[in-house]
Amino acid sequence: MPSLSISRRQLLAGAASTTALLAAAGPAVWQRAVADAATSDGPGIGVIGCRYQGSVIAALSKAHGRLLAMADVDAAVRDLSAIDPSVQQQTGVSPSAIYEGVERHEDYRRLLDDSRIGVILIGAPDHWHAGMLIDALKAGKDVYVEKPITLTIDEGKEIRKALQSTGRVVQVGSWQRSDHRFRTAVEMVRQGRIGTLQRVEVALGSNEVGGPFPAAEVPKGLNWERWLGQAPLVPYTPERCHYTFRWWLDYAGGKMTDHGAHHLDIAQWGIGADPIEILPDAEMPTVANGYNVPTRFRVTFRYPGGVEMLVTDEGRNGVLFEGSAGRLFVNRGSLTGSPVDDLVEHPLPREAFTLYDFDNLARPERAGKIEAIVNHMGNFFDCVAERRLPISDAESQHRSATTCHLGNIACRLGRPLSWDASAECFVSDDEANHLLSRPQRAGYEVRA
Repeated sequence: MPSLSISRRQLLAGAASTTALLAAAGPAVWQRAVADAATSDGPGIGVIGCRYQGSVIAALSKAHGRLLAMADVDAAVRDLSAIDPSVQQQTGVSPSAIYEGVERHEDYRRLLDDSRIGVILIGAPDHWHAGMLIDALKAGKDVYVEKPITLTIDEGKEIRKALQSTGRVVQVGSWQRSDHRFRTAVEMVRQGRIGTLQRVEVALGSNEVGGPFPAAEVPKGLNWERWLGQAPLVPYTPERCHYTFRWWLDYAGGKMTDHGAHHLDIAQWGIGADPIEILPDAEMPTVANGYNVPTRFRVTFRYPGGVEMLVTDEGRNGVLFEGSAGRLFVNRGSLTGSPVDDLVEHPLPREAFTLYDFDNLARPERAGKIEAIVNHMGNFFDCVAERRLPISDAESQHRSATTCHLGNIACRLGRPLSWDASAECFVSDDEANHLLSRPQRAGYEVRA
C-alpha cells in the first residue's frame, strides 16, 4: 500500500534528522537518545568486527533497533580498550555507551544462533566480508556489510547464490551513494547535464610501501588463527593486522579496493555499465613478508560505447566526469564544475528520476561520512521493513568490487585483459581466470 510506505518513510526521515541533531548537541544528549532507542521497538542487532568501522555503524544503528550483541576475535576490542578513539570523535558516542549492556563474544556464530537478532552489521577486515555475509544470510539475517563486499570476484557469485536462496536484504557500506554530493554528480551525468559521457578519471591516493616485517608474539587475547580465516596460516606480524591489513593481497587489495570501493562505485554508477578491457601500468613490490599491493598504478578501463576510466594513485582524490558538453568533479569535500553552477537556474527533476529501488529523497540532503551513513543506515532499515533493494545492494556492489579486482589482477599480471561481464570471466585467458578466486584454508571456505 503506497500511502503506508510513504508515511513510514517520512516518519523515519524525521527520526534520522533528529539523530543528526542529537549527535551535534553532544555526547551526553546523544547517549540518552541512544539509550531510549535501545529500549524501543525495533529489530535486534548484532555487530561483528568492532575495532573501528564496526563500532561506527553500531553507534548509528541504535537509532533503528536494539544492539544486543557484538563479536570480535580480539579480547582488547571486546573489553573496549582497543577500539579506535576516532569512533567517539566522529560519532560523539563513547564505546562504553555504544556497548552498554551488550553481550560480547569471540565467535561471531553466537550472534547468528541468537533468535533475538534479526540484523547483522559486519565491520570485520575485507577477507571476512563474504564468508560472514553468507553465514548470516543462511541464518536468516538481514545484513549491513562493510565495503568491499568481496575479496575475490568468485566470492560475489557465491553471495548471489545465497541471496537467491534466502531472499534477505543486504546493504553494503558504500555510503558515498547516500552522500548528496556524489548522488547529485551521478544524477547529472545520467541526465545528460555534461552531454555524452566520454571519460572518467578517478584518483585514489597511493598504497603504503614497507617491509620486510619481523614476526612477533601474538598479543594476549587475539585469536590470530581465527583472524586469518581463509587466508594462509602465517606467523603473527603486527603490520598484517588491524588497519594495515589493507596493504596485503591476502586480506584486501590496497587503495584499489579500499578507496576504490567508494570512488570506482560512484564512477561506474555514472557510467552505467561494466568494463570490457583493462590496461595496466603498475609496479609490484617483491619484498619478502612486506606489503604486496602495487607501489604505483595507472589503470585504464574501457567500457562499451567508447567510455574510458583512468584509475590512478596520483592527483586530487575524487572522481572527474568529462562529457561532450562539460565536466564536473566530486569528492568528499566538493562538487564543482560549470554544469554544477547551472543547477541554480536549472535544478534537477529529482522526483522524476530515481537511481535505485527505494529512494532516500524523503530524507534531508546530507554530505560527509557520518551524515551520509545516517541516511545510508536509514535506507537499510527502511528496506528491511519494506523488503526492498537498498541503495547499495549486493549485486551492484559485487559489480563495483569486480571492477576493483579487475584492476588489481591486471596490475599483478602486468598486461591488458579482456573481460566478459555477462559470463563474469576473462576472454580466452586461463592465467587470469585462475585469479578469479584464491585458495581458502580448510574450514574457512566461502560457499553458499
